[in-house]
Amino acid sequence: MAQSQKANDKKTFDFKIAGVPYKLKTSHAEQTVNELVDYVNDKVTEALAVTKNSSFQNAAILAAFNIAEEMILLKQRAQAELEKLETKALKLSQDLENSKTNKVNMY
Repeated sequence: MAQSQKANDKKTFDFKIAGVPYKLKTSHAEQTVNELVDYVNDKVTEALAVTKNSSFQNAAILAAFNIAEEMILLKQRAQAELEKLETKALKLSQDLENSKTNKVNMY
């Protein structure tokens, strides 16, 4: 029943990528869909401009690689930042434990 409810929450959006019409059924908000469409359209349009034979298929693959590269680099940066935060948290936790131990030993 919950699954059919979820299906009812989905809306269909009509949009174009590089002039090619598409339909998308999703539960995302219209603003999110518009951002996604604009982003992908920009990437495909950029790729079309640099592909030698202006093949939509080649441009779509190039755009997909560009998007994948951005995503992987963002994930790597986020992972590095998370590791830095975990290291800081561990050091703070150790410092706190050491200060508690020092206080207990003082009494």
